[in-house]
Amino acid sequence: MKLSRIKLDKQNIFLLLLIVMVAAGKLIPFRSEYNQYFNLSAFIDWGIAAIFLLYGLKLNIKEIIKDISNWKLHLLVQAGTFIIFPLLVFLFYGFVKDTEFFVTWLSIFFLASLPSTVSSSVVMVSIAKGNVTSAIFNASISGIIGIVMTPLLMSFFVQPDQENINNAEIIQQLLLKVLLPIILGLILNPLLKNWVTKYAKIIAEFDKMIILLIVYESFSEAFSQNVFASVPFSIFLIIAVSVITLFFSVYGILKLISGKLHFKREDMITATFCGSKKSLVHGSLFIMVLGIPEDQKVLFLLPVMIYHSFQLFYVSWLANKIEKKYRLQKI
Repeated sequence: MKLSRIKLDKQNIFLLLLIVMVAAGKLIPFRSEYNQYFNLSAFIDWGIAAIFLLYGLKLNIKEIIKDISNWKLHLLVQAGTFIIFPLLVFLFYGFVKDTEFFVTWLSIFFLASLPSTVSSSVVMVSIAKGNVTSAIFNASISGIIGIVMTPLLMSFFVQPDQENINNAEIIQQLLLKVLLPIILGLILNPLLKNWVTKYAKIIAEFDKMIILLIVYESFSEAFSQNVFASVPFSIFLIIAVSVITLFFSVYGILKLISGKLHFKREDMITATFCGSKKSLVHGSLFIMVLGIPEDQKVLFLLPVMIYHSFQLFYVSWLANKIEKKYRLQKI
């Protein structure tokens, strides 16, 4: 229990660091002339490739193969991630498609199209005494499915002839920065698995550092170009209310379906926790490779950051509440 709390404390520290990066983007923005001393964009590009290489190295193939038999749970989690989430947001498309709110809606749809997060899903399922093996399987496989599904879902609304969007370049970026490193990681997995396990904590910190730098670079650009003048408080409020409502809607639907399928307590926890998560890692990285215009990157980051913060605080509280109830029932 103490270990779980420490991990969650670290997640809270990470949220504070995200806020620090936003403030740094305002107070000391990274300017293009600084590239002669340190090329931040190039470092982030290599960092993105390294994250997905390490992701392939960390996958436990044996555990994944062993847990395939629990197919109803896996289907529900992935359906929640890539079907229920986008479908709930798509219901509002007709109301916004020809209005000034379309890009705001698209930023929320982008959130809904993302894969599930890995680390916090597994940690919180573990705290609540859920099915940890299935949590690891679904969190891992979600990231791989997301390489195809996220760009596919976004392609329906981000048109090829739109300014700054080049489909061939997007595919190339996804292959070079995402798919190729994962494949290389899987190939090297048997050789470097022990090394990855030994330095797991350092690797986790590297992942976070790249995310923080992406946030810093995006907000530096936004503040330098005065992007926030086009994001009034009312839009921020709409996004915040929308993503929190989206979380409770998906969580409730997954819980209802889990009950209808007569899932065990452990499987229900895994279905609701993993299926309702969205990955800040993938959100930050896909913003860099999907051809999102520079002046819209912050708007696309906002739903992901708000959702990420909310899911960590709320689900960590919920996980501890479920664990406490479980412990009392055992007494």
